[in-house]
Amino acid sequence: MASKAHHIVKGLVGGCALLLGVTLSGCAAPQFTYVANTGQSTYFKVPNAWHKISDSSLSSELRAVAGSSGGGWTVAYEAGGKPTAGDFLSFGTGQPFVFAEVGQLTSTASSELSYDTLRDFFLPVTSTARQNAAAQGFPLTDFKQIRDQVLTLSQGVHGVRETYDYTANGGVTDTFDVVALTNADQTVVYLLVVHCTSSCYSNDQTEINDVMSSFTIRSS
Repeated sequence: MASKAHHIVKGLVGGCALLLGVTLSGCAAPQFTYVANTGQSTYFKVPNAWHKISDSSLSSELRAVAGSSGGGWTVAYEAGGKPTAGDFLSFGTGQPFVFAEVGQLTSTASSELSYDTLRDFFLPVTSTARQNAAAQGFPLTDFKQIRDQVLTLSQGVHGVRETYDYTANGGVTDTFDVVALTNADQTVVYLLVVHCTSSCYSNDQTEINDVMSSFTIRSS
């Protein structure tokens, strides 16, 4: 049985926010499910064969991991026939799991937000964050960075895309693909994360890239 990383990293992922998912369809069977929050002018797409995690299950998992189900916008989908909220931070997941969050920042967090903050928003990525996490007993090992990309979108939206490997105590390596964005005045953070085993990520890289590159924010 795959080890559960949420038992390892509990408390290291920040409070999360409640997403409303909608499926847009035309005359033909849609190839993708479009997940949108019109209030935040935010959307992304997932392959139509990926299945939504129920809101109640996701909220329960977020409470277990972060101590809160959040008060904003969260949603998750997973490929395969047995989607489960427990795969949110579960190492050894053989199907891509995607999680999205939109959260408001406090005035202090807004003033301190930087590209490095965005890099470390989900798991520690920068060398300073990894050193600090290790000193606090962070057990994930063998960090390997695959992508470090600065993103500049329209209307002042900006951020990073980080892709990296981490290995859990059981020796299982997962690849995480993370887009972390903020609006022009740095009052909102938009997060999109896909992860699964490194072999899964390699095999499904085209679909995963379709998901990650579809993340769109229309922010004034």
